[in-house]
Amino acid sequence: MRAADYLKYIATGVALTLPLAGPVAAQGLFSPVIEVNGAAVTGYELDQRARLLSAFNTPGDTAELARTQLVEERLKLQQLETAGMQLTDEGLETAMAEFATRANLSLDQFVAQLGQQGIARETLRDYVLATVSWRDSIRRRYNDRVQVSDAEIDAALGQGDRGEALELLLSEIIIAAPPPRAAAAMARAEQISRLTSTAAFEAEARQVSALASREAGGRLDWLPITNYPAGLRALLRSLAPGEVTPPIPIPNGVALFQLRDIRETAVPPATITSVDYATFAIAGGTSPEALAEAARISAVTDTCDDLYGVAKGLPAERLTRQDLAPAQIPQDIALRLAGLDANESTIGVSGDVLQLVMLCGRTTSAGAGADREAVANQLRARQLNGYADALLAELRASATITQP
Repeated sequence: MRAADYLKYIATGVALTLPLAGPVAAQGLFSPVIEVNGAAVTGYELDQRARLLSAFNTPGDTAELARTQLVEERLKLQQLETAGMQLTDEGLETAMAEFATRANLSLDQFVAQLGQQGIARETLRDYVLATVSWRDSIRRRYNDRVQVSDAEIDAALGQGDRGEALELLLSEIIIAAPPPRAAAAMARAEQISRLTSTAAFEAEARQVSALASREAGGRLDWLPITNYPAGLRALLRSLAPGEVTPPIPIPNGVALFQLRDIRETAVPPATITSVDYATFAIAGGTSPEALAEAARISAVTDTCDDLYGVAKGLPAERLTRQDLAPAQIPQDIALRLAGLDANESTIGVSGDVLQLVMLCGRTTSAGAGADREAVANQLRARQLNGYADALLAELRASATITQP
């Protein structure tokens, strides 16, 4: 069926699918309630789409979602008509049958079940036609632009435990707490843990945090939850945006995290089996001289291997490099490593010693056995969805949408 034929169908033919009590009912039910560049959306279509979404157990306000979907479908079909795209009747029947198999039913069985809920076959047909036609159009239009590199696949595979497909947007504070100051540090941490304002938390981070992130108010970028020690993940997942963890004691310090946002990842991450990291000890704690030395070392090192040149001639204990399973890493070090990419560094305090902590790399269980092609396909689909969203936003911005 051509898009142009479909537009005529929804404007005139759909009225034949429901018997009416009389002309007045017909006029009210099939009168336009929205017009999109002159193409009508009727009250009947809105009701049918809302019923269909409810049958699919779609979360949220199905009436409002139905309105949004039908407006967008008018825009999509108008674009398809302009592009000369079409879906044959045979192709549409095949697509509807494939859709029904998701419920382990034949098309006739699926249509019968929908009919028991007052949903016409034509309503399913409309939904599948717009969805499949738009998908195929986007693939043809943008497929040549989609490029997925091996590095992107590696990054997607290397984000963590496949059972923990979450990313967190956190802010962090670690308060140095050597024994003479442990009680005072814990009291301050208790006060911070009761904050719900991100601005207030950031102000505290700038004042008391011993981490380099204090300059940004403790704000971190999106990170996989599996970057954090396993024992903390349930606590981090339990936070609502704005909430702060209770004080988390670590050696010679206390840590706090505030959740700013949380999201599911498009590609479940692979399991981290080991973490390669280095620590470089600098005497002087948080003195200006020690901080300046840490900044100097960070500036002249691009990789963990560069630290060996810095440590040449120094006592061996100044530089330590280890490759450990996540559970074996001390929690204070693990918390600092969580926010780092490979060859990035941060600082921490252990007693009277300033530590430069550098992540050398994470090893995952993905390896050669991972389904790289499946991951690549998911990444391609994400890029295509981005192009589709941008095109739809452009169509909506230039459209005339009225409610008669």
